[in-house]
Amino acid sequence: MEFERFAEIISDVLNIDVDEITPDSSFVDDLGADSLDMAEIITQVEDELDVETDVDDFEDIITVGDALEKIRQYI
Repeated sequence: MEFERFAEIISDVLNIDVDEITPDSSFVDDLGADSLDMAEIITQVEDELDVETDVDDFEDIITVGDALEKIRQYI
């Protein structure tokens, strides 16, 4: 998955401008995401990529770049 597409998913879920999202953005501190938002983001990624992830793999994720690296392990 490319960063641009992942940023679009995050933007849609969090209802923020895609330009606010960088690989170094913290989901909580910079983007204001909570655990429900994170679950929705992961669900949309799973649907788009037709993969199943382990939610526990995403518990320690802090930045967008960290999440993208983890997602790439599933594809």
